[in-house]
Amino acid sequence: MAEASDRPAQDGSVRVVVVDDHSIFRSGLKADLDASIEVVGEAHDVESAVQAVTDAAPDVVLLDVHLPGVGVPAGTSGGAEVIRRAAASVPDTRFLALSVSDKAEDVVGVIRAGARGYITKGSSGADVSRAVHAVASGDAVFSPKLAGFVLDAFGAAVGETAAASDELDRLSAREQEVMRLIARGYAYKEVAAELFISTKTVESHVSAVLRKLQLSSRHELTAWANARRLL
Repeated sequence: MAEASDRPAQDGSVRVVVVDDHSIFRSGLKADLDASIEVVGEAHDVESAVQAVTDAAPDVVLLDVHLPGVGVPAGTSGGAEVIRRAAASVPDTRFLALSVSDKAEDVVGVIRAGARGYITKGSSGADVSRAVHAVASGDAVFSPKLAGFVLDAFGAAVGETAAASDELDRLSAREQEVMRLIARGYAYKEVAAELFISTKTVESHVSAVLRKLQLSSRHELTAWANARRLL
């Protein structure tokens, strides 16, 4: 069994294996990662990923969800299969999914397999670097649009329903629409395009929503909406 070094390293560096079936993406990702992140291995499919992870015993594996591989069970993604095969050999290694997919089944499947986070490939190099450090430190990290899937699958009690009708009554119908999109992680411009209104109007609605709900930021708004299963 491979043994990994202390997590994170005392100098603040994090050892990472990058797994993706596109070499151009791996090269671009490595170039964009923070200097404190040391790439100690790469892989392009399930088999090479398991080998690279067990050999290097990295702090974090940056793992694509959809990977080619032999013997991957039906209904299981390649990324989830890598975690299943490798995790026992490297118990201190943490897995962070990095995928173009934002489908609920992909998110839930890889988290059930043992990933500590899931971010999309639309994330910047700085965002990915911060996520790597957070996961290496023991935190769970999810892109804002994906948090609702995880809460629905793992955090919500059976039979739990939204208990926020009185709070929602404070918001107009348009404010509720804006609130849900912002809480899901949409940018102001994306909300404007979705609802066919101006960015300035979106900003006004967000200000009104935060004031009426007595919240101070969009992060608090996301937490508020998630807790009430409004996403």
